[in-house]
Amino acid sequence: MKFHLVFLIISLIFLSNSCSKEKEKISIVEEESLEMQMIKAYNEGLKELERGDPIYASKKFNEAELLYPQSIWAPRAALMAAYSYFSYLYYSDAIIELEKFLDKYKNHPRRDYAYYLLALSHYDQIIDETKDTNEILKAKNYFEIIIQKYPNTDFALDSEFKLELIQELLASKEMYLARYYVQREKWIPAMNRFKKVVKDYDETIYVEEALHRLVELHYKIGLVDESKKYAVLLGYNYQSSKWYEETYKILNKDYIKISKNKDKDKKEESIIKKFKDLLK
Repeated sequence: MKFHLVFLIISLIFLSNSCSKEKEKISIVEEESLEMQMIKAYNEGLKELERGDPIYASKKFNEAELLYPQSIWAPRAALMAAYSYFSYLYYSDAIIELEKFLDKYKNHPRRDYAYYLLALSHYDQIIDETKDTNEILKAKNYFEIIIQKYPNTDFALDSEFKLELIQELLASKEMYLARYYVQREKWIPAMNRFKKVVKDYDETIYVEEALHRLVELHYKIGLVDESKKYAVLLGYNYQSSKWYEETYKILNKDYIKISKNKDKDKKEESIIKKFKDLLK
């Protein structure tokens, strides 16, 4: 009786081990099958992208990611889904995919590329900075993140260049609004806009004109001393600028008379010279 009991226990252990090994084999087979399906879906996505169908390509890349999420190919597939949309100018869809990628794969080595595509997806939608700065500000935010988090990359280098262009666009918007207020003789709002250009966008092409306009407007409303302060700032930094000459005319009324007399003298000298040449 004891012998039978021992035999049954040994048999059960053997059967249990056999079942466990069989399950492991089935699990490995299923995993290999999933990986093959994922690779197939990924390759189909690549083919569709080459054929010029970004929507179906993105669908296949998403399918590949879902089939085998623990694979190293899953985040690649997610990133390719975003790139598929971006490469064919489906920026809104690309942004959705990129935000999902960044939220899901917190430690992936290609997050720098994802941020760069995200920044470009907003940057490439900039149409008219005078009407809407929403896309400009979002692009600016992501370019700044790239420079801060990934400073030694090519993405950071290009981000710095594009940030300079964005600063010009934002300064242009402020100048547009300032001129709008000037036309309507709203001096204080206009001056506030010009001051913003001087303070926040001092490396743009608009700062010289902004300083001159501040001289002009302060002089107009009787704040001569304040006007002179901005004139000094303009003269110190941009003495060769045409805007400095315009500023000089405002604060030195005799300059216009002198300038006109010089032009008159030059004209008379030119006529006399031509006349003398005829007599030779």
